[in-house]
Amino acid sequence: MSISETVTLAVDGKVMPAVGLGLWKIERDATADAVYAAIDAGYRHLDSAADYGNEREVGEGITRAIAAGLCSREELWVTSKLWNTFHRPEHVEAACRRSLTDLGLEYIDLYLIHFPIALNYVDFDDRYPPEWVFDPAAQIGSASAGMQRDAVPLSSTWAAMEGLVESGLVRQIGVCNYSTALLHDLMSYARIKPAMLQIESHPYLTQEALLRTANDYGIAVTAFSPLGALSYVSLDMATPAESVLTQPVVLAAAERTGATPAQVVLRWGIQRGTAVIPKTSKPERLRENLALAGFALNEEEMRAISDLNQNRRFNDPGVFCEAAFGTFHAIYD
Repeated sequence: MSISETVTLAVDGKVMPAVGLGLWKIERDATADAVYAAIDAGYRHLDSAADYGNEREVGEGITRAIAAGLCSREELWVTSKLWNTFHRPEHVEAACRRSLTDLGLEYIDLYLIHFPIALNYVDFDDRYPPEWVFDPAAQIGSASAGMQRDAVPLSSTWAAMEGLVESGLVRQIGVCNYSTALLHDLMSYARIKPAMLQIESHPYLTQEALLRTANDYGIAVTAFSPLGALSYVSLDMATPAESVLTQPVVLAAAERTGATPAQVVLRWGIQRGTAVIPKTSKPERLRENLALAGFALNEEEMRAISDLNQNRRFNDPGVFCEAAFGTFHAIYD
């Protein structure tokens, strides 16, 4: 069986490494070293975002790695994302340029709309990144603490994203957390077609219909949180008992292949045709998550792991914004 270790973008045939380093929730003081260690270990795909609050440190790690001769800029694939508070067309370029400055780059390989929801603008000098917080001085749990929605059509935000490609600031554009309906809508007006859809996907949330829709449109897919619950336990958004890594079918595949349970789940994601961006700052995990080429899952294992689907979504702003701020920002039905 031939297993692709890259994802080809239908928009222009560019190739992106199928395994990347997800940079969400990596502490700022550990980020530069984690990025450097990842590049040293062989990673060439870094998944960042303004909202993660560590893009300056990501840039430091990249700069150090290039200076050390570990790679060239052209060998790296760097993704960043437009935050919800910058959806108005007049703010899109400034937000992109802020990420470019923090990352220390002249261009971004892939720039994504982070969520299909617009929130009121927050100036860089007032709070950066704005996160989901409207008034940091307000009491958490009060309605005034939570960010308020803004009435900005996604089509106008996308038009501004297209301008970033035309100005050379970014090479590719795409979206995160879109539904099938939003993809259909996007494809009806996009002059520059989306190269990528990034979504939460793991064995408990397979999103088969959404993957098929993206594939029909020639849109590549990246799975964030590809290991499921692990990233959410510390946020009280999941429990250790919800880990897919202890499922018998995963353990059996790990025993047969000699891989770890995490490698089995990541291999499942790649064999489905998605890129995967597991998060870690631990050197041993960096190497483990990247070492997926030496084995393959058979059809029975692929089917059994897919059958674990529970439609269990861990990353849902409609849930955590209401819990934290008393505001309701529903994105998923």
